[in-house]
Formats: sequence, structure tokens, C-alpha cells
Amino acid sequence: MFNLSVNGFEIVARTLIIYACLLLALRVVGKREIGQMATFDLVVILLISNAVQNAMVGSDVSVTGGLIAAGVLIGANYGVATARERVIWLREAVEGSPTVVVSDGKLLRQNIRREGLDEEEVLMAIREHGIDSIDEVRLAVLETDGSISVIQTDDGSGTGRPRRRTRLPWRRSG
Repeated sequence: MFNLSVNGFEIVARTLIIYACLLLALRVVGKREIGQMATFDLVVILLISNAVQNAMVGSDVSVTGGLIAAGVLIGANYGVATARERVIWLREAVEGSPTVVVSDGKLLRQNIRREGLDEEEVLMAIREHGIDSIDEVRLAVLETDGSISVIQTDDGSGTGRPRRRTRLPWRRSG
């Protein structure tokens, strides 16, 4: 039960490699997908955890091996979370940066495409902020958490302050 059939250092190394690869993969997926997790996304995450279990612990199925892997994951996650608060470039590498999708009433189509959005999703988020026309938008930003912040133009009726954030609905392809 507590017998390590695989070297403990090997479990640590394997677990760190899997953690880094999954962190990179989830970062590549982008802020839109992470911010819009749906039930089937949770299922995929659970299945990924099961799929990479053997890659982390190898042939070791002992409680000790599992605890080592879990401890390394928790420690690595704590380390990354702590480091990203102190190191600006690491924060951007892990979380990304906000992306402007509308500026002065104009859709920035290149930014929208790069983030995997379509124009209708941006327009829907603007409408959800109670703004009728894109011409009334001074700035709309896709935030790192997947929400869109909208700042209305100052035309005397608006304050120019950000309105509430709107989460994009999950777009099912197919």
C-alpha cells in the first residue's frame, strides 16, 4: 500500500512535466475558452486527469506515489501562483493580457479573429451592456478571464466608466 515501486524523484519529474504541458496547453486554448467553461469542458478536464495519471506515477499505484504526485501538483500550482504575482512577465505568460476588440466604434477584426471570437459575439456583448450601436462604444476589451468590458463614449449621457462585464456564451461548433 505504501510501497514505492517507482523512484520518488521520477514521480516528481513526471508530474512536473505533465503540469507544465497541461498549463501550456490550457494557455494556448485561450482566455475565451477558459472563461467559458461548460459541463462538457469539466468532463474533458476530468478525463485528462485520468489519462495523465499513469504518465505521472508510472507503474506505481501505491498511496505514497499518488500522494507524491498530488503534493507536487499542489506545490507547483502554489509556486506558479505566487511567482506570477511577483514576476510581471510570468503573469502575462500564464494568464495572457487583455485584448482590445473595439476601439472608437470600430471592430478590430484582426484581434477578434486572433482570440477565436466572431463579430456577432462581440456585438452581443455590447448589446448586453445596454448599448444599441457599436458607434457608442469607446472601448471594448476581452479580459483575461474571458469577459468583455465595455466603455461607452462620452456623449453627455454616458459616464465613460466601464459597465458590468459580460461573459461570452459558449459557442458550440458543429
